[in-house]
Order: sequence, then C-alpha cells, then structure tokens
Amino acid sequence: MTATEDIHDLTLKSIRVLIADLVQQFNGGHPGGAMGMAAIGIALWKYTLEFSPNDPGYFNRDRFVLSNGHTCLFQYVFQHLIGYKHMTMDQLKSYHSSRLDSLCPGHPEIEIPGIEITTGALGQGISNAVGLAIASKNLQETYNKPGFPVVSNHTFCMVGDACLQEGVTMEAVSLAGHLGLNNLTVIYDNNQISCDGSVDLTNTEDINAKFKATNWNVIEVFNGSEDVLEVAKALAESKLSTDKPTLINVHTNIGIGSNVENNCSAHGAAFGEEEVDRLHIINGFDPGLKYHIPAEVYEFFGDLVDKGDAYTQKWSKLVAEYVFNYPELGVDFQRRVNGELPNDWKNYIPSKFSASPTPSRASSGSVVNPLAKNINNFIVGSADLSPSVNLIWDKKVDFQNPQVNTSCGINGDYSGRYVHYGIREHAMAAISNGIAAFNKGTFIPVTSTFLIFYLYAAPAVRYGALSDLKVIHVATHDSIGMGEDGPTHQPIEIAALFRSMPNLNYIRPCDSEEVAGAWEIALEANGPTILSLSRHKLNQYPANSKRELVKKGAYIFKDIESPVLNIIGVGAEMGFAYESAELLTKYGLPSRVISFPSQKIFEEQSTEYKRSVLQRGQIPTIVIEAYAPNGWERYANAGFSMHTFGKSLPGNAVYEYFGYKVDSIVERIKSYMIRVQKDKSILWEFQDLNC
Repeated sequence: MTATEDIHDLTLKSIRVLIADLVQQFNGGHPGGAMGMAAIGIALWKYTLEFSPNDPGYFNRDRFVLSNGHTCLFQYVFQHLIGYKHMTMDQLKSYHSSRLDSLCPGHPEIEIPGIEITTGALGQGISNAVGLAIASKNLQETYNKPGFPVVSNHTFCMVGDACLQEGVTMEAVSLAGHLGLNNLTVIYDNNQISCDGSVDLTNTEDINAKFKATNWNVIEVFNGSEDVLEVAKALAESKLSTDKPTLINVHTNIGIGSNVENNCSAHGAAFGEEEVDRLHIINGFDPGLKYHIPAEVYEFFGDLVDKGDAYTQKWSKLVAEYVFNYPELGVDFQRRVNGELPNDWKNYIPSKFSASPTPSRASSGSVVNPLAKNINNFIVGSADLSPSVNLIWDKKVDFQNPQVNTSCGINGDYSGRYVHYGIREHAMAAISNGIAAFNKGTFIPVTSTFLIFYLYAAPAVRYGALSDLKVIHVATHDSIGMGEDGPTHQPIEIAALFRSMPNLNYIRPCDSEEVAGAWEIALEANGPTILSLSRHKLNQYPANSKRELVKKGAYIFKDIESPVLNIIGVGAEMGFAYESAELLTKYGLPSRVISFPSQKIFEEQSTEYKRSVLQRGQIPTIVIEAYAPNGWERYANAGFSMHTFGKSLPGNAVYEYFGYKVDSIVERIKSYMIRVQKDKSILWEFQDLNC
C-alpha cells in the first residue's frame, strides 16, 4: 500500500475499535453505523469540509448535519480527532454515562459546539439541511459581489436507510430538487440494514432513480467503508454541481469487522467484551489498551487546526474589504452576521387598527407584512395557503429556482424571501428550523398553515422548541368558527399539545392590538412561537385590549367594582366572555373579564402578579374557549369548553350548535354560581359547564 493508504487503514481501524470500546463501556449505544461510516468521516473532515476547530461557529463554515443521529459517535469521534478543544478523550468516554457534564448525548444536540442542529427522529436532519442550504443561497444572492464571495459555504448531510423511509424526508428532498439547491450534498450510508432486519423487509425501490426523478444528481460509491479517496472524489464532484443538489450513494458495511457485520444486531447494541477484545486483536491493537488512538492518527489530522485558522482569517479579511468597497451593503451584512434586527423594527408595526370587526389572521398580516417588506431577516412561507394566511407583502419576491418558469407565472430567484413550500407542512417546519439554525438571528423564518395542519408539523415544531430556534408559526383558522369545512379542519385538541410543549410560546390573541403584542413577543423571544389566529371576524376592543400586557400572558381586560366572578376570554371566543360578563353584571353577578392569550408567559410572571389577576380563593373563575379544557384547571374553577369534534356548519351556526350563545352561557354560569353558594367544595373540582 501507499503511505496514504497506510494511514487511511490505520485510521479506519483505530476509529472502529474506539467506537466498539465506547459502546461497550456502559453496554449501550449504536456502534454499527458509526463504524461502517468511518471512511466517509475521513473523506469529509480531512479532505472536504471547510471549518475551524478553534472557532466552531465561524460564519462561513461548511455545515454538516448528521440526520441518522443515532450514529452520533461518528461525529463525536471525528470532533476529537480534528482538534475541537471541548471533545477530549475524557468527554468521549462520557457517552451513555451518568455524567451531567457530558457533551456526548445519545443523539447530537445543537448546544454542543460543532453540532449544527439537534437530530434524533429520522428525517428531521435532512429536512434541516435543506433549510441550511436555502439560508446560504439567499445570503449569497443578497450579498455576494464579483470578487467578494462573503457567503460560499456548502451543506453536507449524512443519512441512513431509515431516514430515506420517513415521509418528511421525501417532502424535503422533493422541494430541494425543485429549488435546484446545488449547494446541498446528501451522503447516503447505504448499508441496507434497519432495526428489524434488512431493508428489503419493507422497501423495494430504486433510490437512485427516486432522487433523479426529483431533480437530484446521483453519484455512487461501492466500496464506501474502505475507499476514502473515492468518497472524497465524490464529495468534491458534488460541490461542482451547477444546478442540482447531489445524493452520494455510498455502499457500506454496518458493524464492519465484527461478528455481526451486515446484520441488524450491529445497529444498536454493544458487541460484548469478548468480541470487543477480538476486534482489538484482528485490527492489530492490544485488547488491554482501551480508548487508544495512535500518535500517527492524531498527526494525520494535525494540520486541520491551522487550516481552520487560515479559513477564518481569510474570510475576515474578505469581509473587511467587502465593507470598504460596499459600505452600505457591508454594514447590513454585518448586522445579519450578528443576528440583529434593525433598531427601529417596532416602527413598522401599526400603532392603531380599525375598530371594525377583523379576522385576527388579517390583523396579523397588517403587522407582519410591513416588517417582512422592510427587514430582510424575514423569510416567510406557506404550505400552499398563501391566499388564506395573509402573509404576502407588496412587491415580495419569491425564493425560487431562477431556471424554473411556472405555468401560473409566479416565479422568482434566490434573493426572494417568500417560500412556496407546497403541501408539505412537516417539511416546512423542519426546513424553517434549519434556516433559523444557520446562524442565530440572521434569519427569522415564518411558516403558515391552518392550526389543524400544524399537527402534521408537530414533530418539527417540537424540535424547534427543543433547540430554542426562533421560528414563528402563523396558525390560522384556529377555531370551530372557521365553519363549513367541518370537523376535519376545526381544531379542538391541538392547543393543549402546544401549550404543554416546553420552550414554545403558543399565543392566542383576541383582537388586533393583542396580535401586535403577540408579534412583538415572537420577535423578542429566544425560541419558537405559534400565533393562533381566526378566519372569521372578531370584535375589536380598543378600550380594553393592551398590546403591552400580552407580555404578561394574561391581564385584567375589563375591571369592575367588587367583582364576584372572573370570566376568562381567549382568542376568538373573547366576544362570548365579554358579552357574558356584561349580562351577568346586569343580573347581579359583577364579573371581571380576563384576557389570557398565553399560559406559558403567564407562568413566567411573579406570584404576586398572578394572584392579582386571578384572585384564586377569593372569587370563582370561569374560562370560555371552544377547545378541549385540558390545562385550564390550573387557572379556572370551571369552563365552557368542547368535548367533541366540530361540525360542518357556517361559523355562527357551529358556535350556536355547540352552545356558544351568550344567553345559554350566562344561564349555565348562573346555575353554577347557585351551586357554589350551596356547596363551596365544588370550587376545588373543575366543572365542565358545556357538557
């Protein structure tokens, strides 16, 4: 063998044995895929990726996403070898341990240096990678000038057989091919094994033909567990694509060298001490010497730190020259690199709104459209519902493949900031997570569809919350009042899911003023937000609604002297609460009205504030919302809620069908208050008044 082949061989053996040792240590983890992918890792980090070990967040770095995140040891081991300071051998040994300071969780997590995105559920990572590629494309088209490629990075994503079976993957793959994202390379670890057995147990398809049919280039590498240079050649070729993303189909052997090579049992279990010792011996290592990397292997990767420093220095110099030659554009570029909004961003939010009844989806459009038009951090999209979600601003440009001319005449280019995602709700949310993850604050992705269809997108929404990614989800048609489309489109239970999701702001504003407050919260938040908005017209409350108090989560909407009852109004049902409170007051039950747009934000307030709003233990509180009551037990003694799916009727008729008439509500509340007078103990048992 040549000297290059010798060092490749030693490195491959060292990595495979180390992975076996690490999984065996705590008798848990996923060794097989990481071992089979070792040659791909050498080709990537030694010969392909542009990155900086001393500056993992270097802005113009190539992005790498491990979509098959269970193979995380693949990434951790290479982080150690290439010189990331945080990934010491001691840290590697924390994999699957009980150490609280471990930087080697069972799947990659975004807060660890050098990890671009949290991956775990298969299909999320590749969808995120499409978002990273979109972000890069848009920045290139917006800022690059001849001789000044200030954004030139490429996105690489590793996937396995199981990733390619997930529906969200093909949603994202289809869109990436349509958009012609030639700055995206997906590396397929084709070992034909999944948890249950061989892939042909469930799949009989031509992956290459499938990708070609969606406008991808395909390169095939057959000896992918051994031939480092062939993989590196394919990676280099993929970067030269001018019009399409590229799939590199790399045939590998899961658990290579072990006694369960090419078997599903290599996927997710330790090999056993005896087999690990045997792996040491057949690869030329002392079985008594665990967690050992030869000095020659460290030396092989030893130039990467200096290379990384050179990348960052070259880029910094390029940006300085760019700012000198294009001062206005340069200042804007630096603002985006810093993840900042313009200082005057709030000036684009209307200070006043019409007093006429207005759908809150229209109110939202009045707020976000001038923001998106004037602030290029925004990249807005819809899952084929542009006419319904009110997010199209004047003279917007679509993010589109400039080589595509559509039959409908809606075209664009990569400078555009309106994305047509098609009917791909799950991918839309996952891709937007990738856009947000490109660099904190550089982009503020906005997605949109009906609230009910965020159930399709929920796994990606959850990943955005888990990763604290600022994505704003505009969820319209959020009530039974959306009407004739019926129970398939009328969300009853969805809010309970999103209200219970950590790190996610679910905000349901009742009118235009609260919509403005909700948008301010979303733009100032660190993580994702769902804005829950109505299709039908809502009354406006200029004397009561306070955008600044939305930031309290709940507030006294209408106060009254000596109240005996609180009525909580939420979103589209505020009208029922407000009018019921007025009528109850006339009947001798003075009632305060509380607006409650966000449970999460309310929970962040002081105990004193929460007590002042709810007056728990002093007067009863009743919530009126046409959703499942789950969660309101924390704040109310009783509720006028939904307990079935909806019905296909016009909006007013469906509300009436389910008992949402002010007279009916008031009679139920009066009856409840009579029962309270007779038996105070029912205040401690949440009462459903709409059963």
